[in-house]
Amino acid sequence: MSVREILRMGDPRLLRVAELVDRLDTPELHALIQDMRDTMAAENGAGLAAPQIGVNQQLVIFGVEHNPRYPDAEQVPFTILINPTLYKLDEENGRRLGRLPFRTRHARCRAALQTFAYTGVDAAGNSIDRTVEGFHARVVQHECDHLYGVLYPMRMKDMRQFGFTDVLSLIRTCLTTKFSAFRVNSRLKKRQS
Repeated sequence: MSVREILRMGDPRLLRVAELVDRLDTPELHALIQDMRDTMAAENGAGLAAPQIGVNQQLVIFGVEHNPRYPDAEQVPFTILINPTLYKLDEENGRRLGRLPFRTRHARCRAALQTFAYTGVDAAGNSIDRTVEGFHARVVQHECDHLYGVLYPMRMKDMRQFGFTDVLSLIRTCLTTKFSAFRVNSRLKKRQS
């Protein structure tokens, strides 16, 4: 099929609430899913939501086997998830407490839920019902946010932590090295006095 253009922040189409998919197992839906797979693969992505390519429908795909962008991430099975619902779980017994309102969920940048359940259907209408945690949970939360017009910077508490990974890592390394050197120098000065 084809690789589609991914919309960038600032495009108002990313801020819309996506519409439910009402027709399953159609040639058009399968073509869209293939385009999304091609686009996700071209970007080395872990997931993609239809609104990210300008299609205002509740459809996300995700999956990770070996991805250079996420070298330490556990594997996530490739999934086509249509019209998803997320559920918060009771910490004691794992029972579903009810539908998870998106306004109270937080992306990776704000203590993302570590465990939750999600339901939906695949392209043929087969039910999907999973309880997930860790990286799998983060990917699903992030992609489902796109269905509600929520971009991850909107979830950030501290915009000072927003930036390119390589730059932020370099700054953390420099700060850690400087702080460690400062502590060593302080201890040496105390011993000398």
